[in-house]
Amino acid sequence: MIGWRARLGVAGAPLAHRGFRLHFTARLLSWTGSAVAPLALAFAALGMGGGPRALGVVLAAGVVPQLALLPVGGVVADRLDRARVMVWSNLACALAEALAVVLLVRGAARVWELAVMAAVCGAAGAFFAPAADGAVAEVVPAGQRHTANALLKFGQNTGKMASPALGGALITAAGPAWAIGWDAVTFVASALLFARAGALPRTATSVTSFAVDLRQGWYEVRCRCWLGVLMGQAALIGPTWLAGYQLLGPLYGQRFLGGAGLWGLVVSAFAGGLIAGAALALVWRPSGAGVTVCAGTGALALPLAVIAARIPMAVLVAAALVAGAGLEVAVIVWASLLQEHIPGDRLCRTLAYSTLGQTLPVPVAYLLTGPAVESLGLRTTLAAAAVLITTAAVLPLAVPQVRALKVAPAGGAEPMPSARATV
Repeated sequence: MIGWRARLGVAGAPLAHRGFRLHFTARLLSWTGSAVAPLALAFAALGMGGGPRALGVVLAAGVVPQLALLPVGGVVADRLDRARVMVWSNLACALAEALAVVLLVRGAARVWELAVMAAVCGAAGAFFAPAADGAVAEVVPAGQRHTANALLKFGQNTGKMASPALGGALITAAGPAWAIGWDAVTFVASALLFARAGALPRTATSVTSFAVDLRQGWYEVRCRCWLGVLMGQAALIGPTWLAGYQLLGPLYGQRFLGGAGLWGLVVSAFAGGLIAGAALALVWRPSGAGVTVCAGTGALALPLAVIAARIPMAVLVAAALVAGAGLEVAVIVWASLLQEHIPGDRLCRTLAYSTLGQTLPVPVAYLLTGPAVESLGLRTTLAAAAVLITTAAVLPLAVPQVRALKVAPAGGAEPMPSARATV
């Protein structure tokens, strides 16, 4: 058995590498701003009198370009200098948000201008995410990549826990424009750190055409039954949760909690759950990976059900904490499954398609949620969302290949043959 002191020593090992230190610091800075931005954007749109429909348009505008460009971003991440891709992606977001801040401060901003800002950041994110995920494997040795990913998730979740409460206070005191401005500053700082890291070493160079690279990534998705089923599950749960949490949550906070301050506490509780889930995943490797993914994502129904039932604030905070922990364990197990079952030279493209399948319905959910609230009411819409998430979490367990999914033990054993079943 490995003692706790030894575990802590191993956990910090990736930080001995300059490239990872720069990468970790850059992403940590960016996360402190990105954790505030959705809350600020939501209250900026609501403060302009747009209501849930306008907020849905703004949020959808941030997702559509990302969906359209994500497969391209996956291929680009395998072909170009990933550090440079990350630098320009951050600078594009910083410029878009800076312009939005100027308009908001002057009182001249309109909903469509916020939508354009969100669209630019969404497009940049389609290139940044695959490059950042691929960069981790190149700045630390193979034996430390799991620990490096755990450190990144821990840092990301720490920023998510602290930033929304501070963001809620900043929005209350100075307005949402300044919170968006903070996000722009962190993008610039992150770009400078990525630039200092310089070009990353490349392990392989593609000799096939762009179209062939796209098809190879898609093949890895469609030839695995379990991957298609769980992507379908995420395509239902993810958009439903985001619509309820990012769109209806601020609306609930505005109507029943007195503004951004208390809703920021709920967001921070969810982020605290993410931290707890990441810590749990560091010491617990579940044998039933498919069951764990389903149970973890199903926990997202809890906060929505609590809001729908108007249960006291303390229970809502606890539900958000449990949901965050369950989701983070599921995300880490899901990433491990993909890393173990997908060939390394196609992993980035496969991840891009996986993300695309999970997020493709998000704009539709955002656009439909506003009319649903107007027709059914806020609490009924939230209750329906909780039922849908619970149903989608349970149904994949009827598939034997999902129930049989396992994560390889720490020694690196091969995955169970049942996990490789194809359609």
